[in-house]
Amino acid sequence: MKKSTRGSRSSANSHTSTKPAPQFALRQETLLAAMAAMLLSLLSLAYCFPRGMLLLYGDAVAHLHIARRLTDSINPGFRQLGSVWLPLPHLLLAPFVRNMAWWQTGLAGTWPSMISYIIAVAALYRLARLWLKPLGASIAATFLALNPGLLYMQTTAMTEPLFLAEMLVSALLTAECVQALKRGEERKSSRLMVAAALVLVAAVFTRYDGWIFAACAWLVIAIAMIRGGHLRQRPGGAFVLLTALLLTAPLCWLAYNAKQFGDPLDFMRGPYSAKAIEARTATPGAPHYPGWHSMGVAGLYFLKAAELGAVIGRLANLLFLVAIAGTAVAVKQARGRGLGVLLLLWMPLPFYAYSVAYGAVPIFIPLWWPHSWYNTRYGMEMLPAFALFTGFAATAAIDFIRQRKPELAQWSAATLMLLLAANSYALMRARPLVLAEAVANSRTRIPFEEALANALISLPVEGRILMFTSDHVGALQRAGLPLRRTINDTDYYEWGPALKNPAAAAPFAVAMDGDPLAKAIAAHPAGLTLIDVVCSTGQPCARIYRSEIYGAGGSISTK
Repeated sequence: MKKSTRGSRSSANSHTSTKPAPQFALRQETLLAAMAAMLLSLLSLAYCFPRGMLLLYGDAVAHLHIARRLTDSINPGFRQLGSVWLPLPHLLLAPFVRNMAWWQTGLAGTWPSMISYIIAVAALYRLARLWLKPLGASIAATFLALNPGLLYMQTTAMTEPLFLAEMLVSALLTAECVQALKRGEERKSSRLMVAAALVLVAAVFTRYDGWIFAACAWLVIAIAMIRGGHLRQRPGGAFVLLTALLLTAPLCWLAYNAKQFGDPLDFMRGPYSAKAIEARTATPGAPHYPGWHSMGVAGLYFLKAAELGAVIGRLANLLFLVAIAGTAVAVKQARGRGLGVLLLLWMPLPFYAYSVAYGAVPIFIPLWWPHSWYNTRYGMEMLPAFALFTGFAATAAIDFIRQRKPELAQWSAATLMLLLAANSYALMRARPLVLAEAVANSRTRIPFEEALANALISLPVEGRILMFTSDHVGALQRAGLPLRRTINDTDYYEWGPALKNPAAAAPFAVAMDGDPLAKAIAAHPAGLTLIDVVCSTGQPCARIYRSEIYGAGGSISTK
């Protein structure tokens, strides 16, 4: 009986790693996870591309626009990065978006996102293997890899796949660094710290969430450095470099905003900031969006968006409980071995609770008032936490079954994998939350931009077009018209003078009702003849004018 008990205790820990896996075997496992993710990525692209799903998100069109205008505009250069969205995603898109066909179809945004998705899945598997055996890590990686929302988003130019990859890679490097410090491996820990610093800097230049994530990761490393007395040893130099890089990165963005736009906080309070957009679009006298100045309500909306994006609706609350249970298991098992890194993955919850409450970034979900779709993709940042801690919870459940019914252990593992696949299939059939948002919010925009694109194609191939491009640049994209053929609101030398005399600025002008150009034409209509009107349900009408005086001594310089 005693011998049997010892065997039972041993099997109870059979899926919990007590020492690092051999490096060669770990590399092989990680490569296998990456290859599986690549296959899923390609299958998703093969489904989404023929159905025209790559450009459903207006923000995806806008990201490609920013990347394209870095080189394709009257005034190319870094100022074309703008002031609100951080620059790294657009710099990564820039080489791909120069291909006109890839810009028109959205394929330019696919390649960086697909690579990011593959890296994210492999990094999560490798991170889980620091504490779990292959089965537990496979459950975690499968949860992430099969998420239909992520599979769709990784075919677009959206920034979520890139940021998830940065989160997971930096968490992995931070965890390995902390463990190397505890083992006294100074050379290895220094190398890992520098690598983590570079990935965290990339996160800082990708999303503003990255600023907080980087600060939290720095704190985890700082605590390990202080507790181990490493500040005066070799890792101390790497820690100074880490600190300097993480301080310099956001300061560079502040300096860029100050130089280019006259305000270091233009991204927070400028005309294109979230607060400015919310102020322009809010209906006077209407109630504030849910979660406004209430972190509790804001956190609930974010968490529910995250749950609904990860599992079918009936299991939403259960997923959160499983993640909490998995976190408790992780805290117990990982004590002294990178516990802070595990808790890093919960960072998006307080960040978005605050952002929704006080940062003017509402989240709407169809389940709750106002029963709509808006910013549901923010919930995707909880996928790593849900996936990893589901892996911990599943491992504990399988070990519990093994202690009592060893013959059922293998069947329970297979059942869990089938449940993950069934959940993903059910989400696909019901349409993933982020895809539902993309479809709902593109329903009127895409037909309008297609109609306007057809009208633009019919214009003469010579001569510039005066147009406000911040709202419907998708029309130019679909028409395949180079941005340098336009004088638009990002042409900071030409745009202002053009608004004072639109007829003298270009041979043609395209004004959408209510945009700055429409207001300028209403104030200075002389010399313009209306030649076409494009209207579509749910969108402002576009009016196309021909200049009768352009080139007759009244044109402004476009050099």
